[in-house]
Amino acid sequence: MAKSTQQRVGMSVKYAFQTAVVGWVDLLGYGSQIAQADFIPTHPQAEKAHRRLRAFHQIVAKHSRRNFPSLVTNDGAILYRDLSYRCNSVTYDFIRRAWNLFQEVNSSDLRDKNCGARMVVAAGFRVRGRRAGIDQTAGHVDSIFRRFERGDIDAKQAIHEASRAQAKFDIVPQLQSNYAFTKAYLAETGGSKVGFAGKKFYLDMSLLEQPVASDINVARTVDWHHAGLNMRGCFGEVESIVDRGHGYMPKDTYLNGLEVAKSLSKDPNILEKLRNSKMSRSRK
Repeated sequence: MAKSTQQRVGMSVKYAFQTAVVGWVDLLGYGSQIAQADFIPTHPQAEKAHRRLRAFHQIVAKHSRRNFPSLVTNDGAILYRDLSYRCNSVTYDFIRRAWNLFQEVNSSDLRDKNCGARMVVAAGFRVRGRRAGIDQTAGHVDSIFRRFERGDIDAKQAIHEASRAQAKFDIVPQLQSNYAFTKAYLAETGGSKVGFAGKKFYLDMSLLEQPVASDINVARTVDWHHAGLNMRGCFGEVESIVDRGHGYMPKDTYLNGLEVAKSLSKDPNILEKLRNSKMSRSRK
């Protein structure tokens, strides 16, 4: 597919609605494992579950980067990023990082004689939001800087206050109204009943050109539909992905954010609508 859309979007343009990609990875069988200990940490059966969770968190932390951030929620983890409307290298980079993370989580978990993990990577729109007016922690930090600049407190006091500052509220703006996250989570938690069986890696096909090039080996596809929310998607069960390293600029296979937006919306005029939704850069 020719990348004719690349020159139509400015490098620094931000829209109210972004095209996002999210990976949700879940440790299979962890709930049943800790249930055998009656959810009591001191129970002898709980030790293996605790070690398993710790190993999982360490692997996710190891793979996390500025452009591949994560949020861990007990036995699950969310990986997220906005796609680029100009180029497909961001799509490629996220997918290869998600695959490498899944491979290490799965192999480590199976080596310890556990059930392994399942991961779903999905695309979707998200509404950009911001912390301003919600999180008061930033205001406290600004207060420290202002008082230090006025000479009301010295450097030692400023460092002391900053080190003791505690957030009373937390939020990840990139995951609010993020329908890629909604899709990935619902698909994965549906499990084998909706076609997502076993310790496998499932990839939203709307992120890829069709037919899929040989860099990605897809064993089968799953046409998924959540009747309650009328959300749907086609996912490929991935057996292997060729990792061409960081900085690789793919000529095909992976779609850029605008192409994914067109695929998701089925709207050839989606760019015009996105342009009409332009907002302040201060939002995340």
